[in-house]
Amino acid sequence: MRDAVSSPSAPAAIGPYSQAVRAGSLLFLSGQIPLDPATGQLVPGDVRAQTDQVMRNLRAVLEEGGASLDQVVRCTIYLVDLGDFGVVNDVYGGYFADPAPARATVQVARLPRDARVEIDAIASL
Repeated sequence: MRDAVSSPSAPAAIGPYSQAVRAGSLLFLSGQIPLDPATGQLVPGDVRAQTDQVMRNLRAVLEEGGASLDQVVRCTIYLVDLGDFGVVNDVYGGYFADPAPARATVQVARLPRDARVEIDAIASL
């Protein structure tokens, strides 16, 4: 059984997917890009500002699903430029207490809306 989770405090899905899906004791969060939930537009600024918005969006979806960042067990970070790794790592790391979730980081050719970063997550409920 699976249930969709949707938070009004995170950007609405821009395609045929759910912000998150609860399946048993796991919450699978779709990738978040740095959209302002109020406007649906990409936040202005550099990759630091974009990563901060992505993390706030993920937190909002987690909270709607009855979870927190402390329950995240796995993330994938998608970057347009691995040269941004250090900055993204710095912002990302500020959102998690030890032990940090397992993670993969990959460089991609392009992201939706020409974002510089996208992050998805899995949380244990």
